[in-house]
Amino acid sequence: MPEHVSILQLLGPVVLALAAVLWVTGLLRLLRRYRPVNQRRASGQPLPGLPRQRQTAPDREAVELTPAERDAFAGLVHRLNTGR
Repeated sequence: MPEHVSILQLLGPVVLALAAVLWVTGLLRLLRRYRPVNQRRASGQPLPGLPRQRQTAPDREAVELTPAERDAFAGLVHRLNTGR
């Protein structure tokens, strides 16, 4: 033991190392204790965190166009295709 080092300076790193080992041991025990049980989910069972999905698609909406609207739409499509 060096003469210029006190007993407290020698015990400091030992106490810190012991505290670190105890902390890691306690943390591992806590993680092991509260580990979720590995339960297999049935294939037909929905996931608990997701909202319920619709079983059917929404109804389609259809609107009948008047002949004037059909002509206007055809003119718009023609203008878009020609690039003017």
